[in-house]
Amino acid sequence: MRAWHFSETAYPYLPPDDEFDSIRVNLPNSVLDPKKAAELWDRYIKEWQVAEEEGIDIMLNEHHATATCADPAAPLVLAALARVTKTARLLILGNPIANRRQPVRVAEEMALADILSHGRIEAGFVRGVPYEVLPANSNPTKMNERHWEALDLIVKAWTNHDGPASFEGQFFHHRSINIWPRPYQQPHPPVWVSTTSPGGSRQVGEHGYIQATFLTGYGATRGIFDSYRAGWRAAGRGQDIPNHRLAYAALMYCAPTHDEAMAGADKILWYIRANKVPPQYSFPPGYAPVAANVAMMRGASGGDPHAGLRKSVSVENAIERGIMFAGTPDAVFEQISRFYNHVGGFGHLLNMGQAGFLEHDETVLSIRTFGREVYPRLKALFSDDTISGFPAPEQAAAE
Repeated sequence: MRAWHFSETAYPYLPPDDEFDSIRVNLPNSVLDPKKAAELWDRYIKEWQVAEEEGIDIMLNEHHATATCADPAAPLVLAALARVTKTARLLILGNPIANRRQPVRVAEEMALADILSHGRIEAGFVRGVPYEVLPANSNPTKMNERHWEALDLIVKAWTNHDGPASFEGQFFHHRSINIWPRPYQQPHPPVWVSTTSPGGSRQVGEHGYIQATFLTGYGATRGIFDSYRAGWRAAGRGQDIPNHRLAYAALMYCAPTHDEAMAGADKILWYIRANKVPPQYSFPPGYAPVAANVAMMRGASGGDPHAGLRKSVSVENAIERGIMFAGTPDAVFEQISRFYNHVGGFGHLLNMGQAGFLEHDETVLSIRTFGREVYPRLKALFSDDTISGFPAPEQAAAE
């Protein structure tokens, strides 16, 4: 198992909750103090460097028009990390390519970052969250189709080496694709795709890319991973799916004592508690299936659809749901092991180890405690090459 330290690089210094209606899309950027933002970025980069010192790999992402993630241009940060780190793999998860007008530009950015890092880039791609359709001036319909076509175009740009080539798709048209430089890793950096639905994960499995899912817990993760396995097998990739094709992201806090761990974990729950977003941003027409929109409208009272979870979440129920691993090293090891066995295995643990008002020293304590007292045990017990999942239906019947 490989572990990754993930921070959404939040800007938590916000007005009281009742003074704004959404943390995303329309929160005025006058709220942000550029000097405080610069100080936060200094510490976030230092924390990624600490993770590398402990043998933990690095994950980052991007979001737009929000205080939950003050990184609107993750490729820039990826390039910076490529020069201030030496050994860690660098995962961007990811590029919201359904909202990008120029997928070839994304291919160029990732290729250059791969050169700068001497081949340490892991290139992740996402459809993009619904809140960012408006800031991106994008169309919420056919986002899945745009996502997959953009990814096909990016892979073609990475792997075409014989001079200009063309691409004619439904959404993207390029007469001359000939990127310089090409990626350091050949044929291209490892490709990840993040989805939180069985339908999406089946497509990822069919393509053979690495599947990541975020905060889907005990209730949904096994179904998502099983769907990936079904897609992998249906595409003729064989019955065996190595664990390193599957990744799970959870909130994480690990400390030497129970009290320290619970206090740090409670601070990380800012990520959920602060996620105040009204339904017009959460459910743009055409983004989700009609049935999902109907269920939302029947269940919501015209306000924040996440309000119940935001107000009720605690460290204990987050651990119970499988969206958080927190406690002493023994407790965290047991929680991860139980979740691993429940979902049939996975090869990448994406630890969201910083959020909200968790201070630098507290973040470093968790990184080091996990890295020294939990991670070696996970690597020893759960091999990357272990075969993921449960028997395929035909195998189970034969047995």
